[in-house]
Amino acid sequence: MATTLPTAADLEARLRERLAPSRLEVLDESAAHAGHAGAGDTDWGTHFRVRIASPMFTNRSRVLRHRLVYDALQDFLDAGVHALAIETLTETT
Repeated sequence: MATTLPTAADLEARLRERLAPSRLEVLDESAAHAGHAGAGDTDWGTHFRVRIASPMFTNRSRVLRHRLVYDALQDFLDAGVHALAIETLTETT
């Protein structure tokens, strides 16, 4: 389990390990949320956007694709990631 706030690289490594994505972009948007509830004292590592395509998404609904991403990153969420925007893509999009 993560003991400090994660970086975009931490989330990217976890998603590559668990979901073997064909496309992946992880953006740390925390600075845009400075002063926002849940932003934390450091104003980083709390708000992320993930754009991901994975063969594991084939024939799965958007809800199930999001569930796979949340499951892969759950310990980061438990450790203080406040917001996670997810854009799942299919292999053809």
